[in-house]
Amino acid sequence: MGRRVKKKKKTKVAKTLRVVIVGYGRVGGALARALKKARWSVSVLPRSQDSVRRAALAGVRLADHDDLRGAQLCLLAVPDAQVANAAELVLEDLSTQTPLVHLSGALTLAAFGRPVIESGRPLGSFHPLAAISDPSDSFAGHTASLAATNETLLKTLRVLATTLSMRTIEVPETGRAAYHAGAVLSAGLLVALADAAVASLQHAGLEREQSLQALLPLMRSALGGLATRGFSKGLTGPVARGDVAVVQAHLDALPAEVGSVYRLLSRRTLALMGESLPAETMLALKRILA
Repeated sequence: MGRRVKKKKKTKVAKTLRVVIVGYGRVGGALARALKKARWSVSVLPRSQDSVRRAALAGVRLADHDDLRGAQLCLLAVPDAQVANAAELVLEDLSTQTPLVHLSGALTLAAFGRPVIESGRPLGSFHPLAAISDPSDSFAGHTASLAATNETLLKTLRVLATTLSMRTIEVPETGRAAYHAGAVLSAGLLVALADAAVASLQHAGLEREQSLQALLPLMRSALGGLATRGFSKGLTGPVARGDVAVVQAHLDALPAEVGSVYRLLSRRTLALMGESLPAETMLALKRILA
C-alpha cells in the first residue's frame, strides 16, 4: 500500500476582523463607516483635530494602544507620500503578525520602506476603484485591486472586498503606474472632460450649472451604452457617423484649449471605428483632426 498523503490545511479567514484605520479623510472615513455598519470592530487614528471631530460626529471610535496591539488588520488611508512614515509610526504598537495595507493605486509594496519591509510582517495593498469624494459614499458595486506578500493576507483582502460588496482584481507590481493612470483617466480626468464639455456649452451662451445638468444624463447614457454594447458599438456622435462637415464645424467653433481635447479624443474614436467607415471618409477625418 502507498503512503497516505496528508492534505494541506486550508487557511481560514474570519468573516469580521478587528481593524485600525490610520487616517480619517474621505476614503478612510468611508471605509470606517462601511465596516462599522458591517459590524466589524473598527477604530481610527485621525491625523488632524478636524479629522478627530469628524470621526466623533460619525460615531467612529478613536484607536488606543490596546486597539493597535489587538488589530488583525491595519489600513493606511494616507496620501501616497506619507505611507512609509505612517507605517513606521504604528509599527512598534502593532502585533508582529498584524498586516499593514496601504490604499494607494500607484504605489508598489516597496513604498512601505525598508524598516517596515524588514520587520517581516505581511504587507499588502487594497485600492478601491471608486471615486470617493465624501465619507458617506459607498464602495458597493465597485472593484478593488489587491496585492499581498502572502496568500493568507490576499484572502483577508478578498473578505474585506466582499464585506464592502466589491469585486477584486490583482495588479502586478510592475504594472501599478499604468494601472493607476487608467483609473485616473476614468475618474478624475472624466470630471475634467466634463468641465471641457461644459465650457463648450458656456461658449455657446449657456450658464455653467444649466450646462452640467443637461450633460450629466447624456454622459450616463453613453456609459450605459458602453456597458451594454462595448466600445465600438457604444460609440455615438459625428466621428462615429463619418460626418466630416459637422466635425469641422465643431473645430471651428470651439475655444482652442477645448478644441485640442476634442481632436485628441476624436482621433481615439477613429481608432475604435476600425474599417467601418468608407476609406475616403476616414482620410478626410484624419486630415482635419491632425
